[in-house]
Amino acid sequence: MPKLKTKSSAKKRFRLTASGKVRANVGYKSHFLRRRPQKMKRKARGTMILSQADARIVKSYMPHA
Repeated sequence: MPKLKTKSSAKKRFRLTASGKVRANVGYKSHFLRRRPQKMKRKARGTMILSQADARIVKSYMPHA
């Protein structure tokens, strides 16, 4: 069997929590911020836990995690 490789883009964008959930940065906060509500910008400040369907996809990119 060939070596299992982690997708480089995934390891830069996602982290796994201790319980196995996938943590990611919140999107839509790099430009066009003048037209976004302050509440949305405030909520997008930190990170978020991905949904189970998205987490399953991301975990397939990280075989050793």
